[in-house]
Amino acid sequence: MTRSGKLGVPAEKGRTSAIRQLVLQAPAPVIAQALDYHDKSTTRIATEAGAPWKNYAPGDHKR
Repeated sequence: MTRSGKLGVPAEKGRTSAIRQLVLQAPAPVIAQALDYHDKSTTRIATEAGAPWKNYAPGDHKR
């Protein structure tokens, strides 16, 4: 068991909280790729957190 688990903080809640803070600072697809998460998971968390990146369109924009 992790130290936070011993203190009564479930690991999943801690991860979600950390991701929530990240998606407020950067687009969800970027965070998903960096952490090797599915982009739908980080997008859902971003939507719940009210992230300002909801209109971010990932991909190559060099055209």
